Amino acid sequence: MPDSPVTTVGLHAMKRDGRKIVALTAYDALFAGLVDEAGTDVVLVGDSVNTVLCGQPTTVSATLEQMIYHGRIVRTGVRRALLVIDMPFLTYQVSIEDAKRNTGRVMQTTGASAVKLEGGAWLAPTVRAIVEMGVPVMAHLGFTPQSVHALGGARVQGRGTEAADRLVADAQSLEEAGAFALVLELVPAPLAERVTAALSIPTIGIGSGPGCDGQVLVLHDMLGLNESFKAKFLKRYAALAEEVRRAARAFGDDVREGRYPDRDHSFST
Repeated sequence: MPDSPVTTVGLHAMKRDGRKIVALTAYDALFAGLVDEAGTDVVLVGDSVNTVLCGQPTTVSATLEQMIYHGRIVRTGVRRALLVIDMPFLTYQVSIEDAKRNTGRVMQTTGASAVKLEGGAWLAPTVRAIVEMGVPVMAHLGFTPQSVHALGGARVQGRGTEAADRLVADAQSLEEAGAFALVLELVPAPLAERVTAALSIPTIGIGSGPGCDGQVLVLHDMLGLNESFKAKFLKRYAALAEEVRRAARAFGDDVREGRYPDRDHSFST
């Protein structure tokens, strides 16, 4: 596994060379270190922390302080991967000045390499201003979770000729504004492939088929810890929820039966 840190320029080279980009979320130092050691290229501190770890129904109530806190602790676990932090709802939509101030604060206080923003062509002026300030921006199109209420739920986006053309135009606007990469979430596979071919920047898909330049999953979903999430696109690579229950039951049995702690796990005088 290569040891040199992943950069935004490196991701562009991966697209050019046809090497797939591997991305995963992480919300703490322990898991961040593990996925980093496994060779993950991009570690995303997603505002999905609000739903996955905090039990909230959507990402909309995630706060800037929350993202900074998790960004800082994830940073301590990441050595190689490119660290990207989601900007939460209302931290970049109100004004360009707000967006510049908030993204700058995230970069300054967390040590992240980039931020991620959700939105189409309307967001391009904001992306341009942030990039000109020196902050790399990863864009996000398709299903944008911060707009879940406006979109009527987690639904596939870009179906139909008009919607597909609009999504391609949005992607091109974001690239022209300076975004270094683009997440495509819940986009029909043929459309995601079309967008990928139309852009010089890499696309990272989630529920958008194999034609993207890379793929991202939420770590807790991929590990089978979040059993309630059963999206069509999700492939579980472990079943850790059941393993956690098994271990907790075994610990409880040992404590109740007096088997733990035993002499090997106790201190003598």
